[in-house]
Amino acid sequence: MGLALAAVAVAVTTSGCSVDEVLRFGWPVGVTPEATQMRTLWTWSAVAALVVGVLVWGATAWTVAFHRRRAGASDLPRQFQYNLPLELVLTVIPLIIVAVLFYFTVVVQNVVDRNAQGNELQIQVTGFQWNWEFTYPQTPGPNGLPASVVGTTESVPILVLPTDRPIQFTQESKDVIHSFWVPEFLFKRDVIPDPAANDQKNTWVIDRIERPGAFVGRCAEFCGAYHSMMNFEVRALPPAQFDQFLQLRTQINPQTGQGFTTNEALATLNCGELCNPESITTRVINPDPTAQLAVR
Repeated sequence: MGLALAAVAVAVTTSGCSVDEVLRFGWPVGVTPEATQMRTLWTWSAVAALVVGVLVWGATAWTVAFHRRRAGASDLPRQFQYNLPLELVLTVIPLIIVAVLFYFTVVVQNVVDRNAQGNELQIQVTGFQWNWEFTYPQTPGPNGLPASVVGTTESVPILVLPTDRPIQFTQESKDVIHSFWVPEFLFKRDVIPDPAANDQKNTWVIDRIERPGAFVGRCAEFCGAYHSMMNFEVRALPPAQFDQFLQLRTQINPQTGQGFTTNEALATLNCGELCNPESITTRVINPDPTAQLAVR
């Protein structure tokens, strides 16, 4: 027992983990209020499970140590299956635990799955084999169509979003089921074809992104041969820079004679790493199926 406790203490202290990192149980740091609530729910659910586990392990060890069959004994140990008070306790306590977990789960779920209020920035998410299209319905481009960005085999699509502003996402697939997943959001959303016919609520909101940054996004639903290459990037800019970005998306790029693309608008903003015109959290992967072979 002493050796086991020493091993745990050494593992924790030498790994450099802070108390916050230990309590996150491996979850990344979220960047939205919803992510924080979900992580908190997960943390305390895990703590409750560990407490119950310690009690069960302790009771098991105590029984094995002090109520094992003695040498030469022929009688059965004392039986408890008809002990009504004990059976009531062992029934009521799990019911209370489940009810408490259910309550807090519903509270967080109601926040995460709430309806839009109408004041959010609208984003249309479209998944297709094997990439993404992100559209800004409220921002018309020079051609009269909503500004958008489409991923290709040469370019990772960058979804530029503001910090400190509510955002509404509406999603749909053009073919098979995909899944919109940004690890720092701490949840994923299945993107399915024809959401109305399939009875899916395909609109969801986040209250805000709490800090600027670049966050990798992935498809988290196996969707075919090139599923693993279906990455994107969320680029969160401060509100003033985001407004400048959207303004550029409505204008003609004098160098090309066409509307500013996402990459061109970011390059024009020239705000440092966050305005890098190419993805900085992931990269384009060669779709040639022989490109990754160890032996050619």
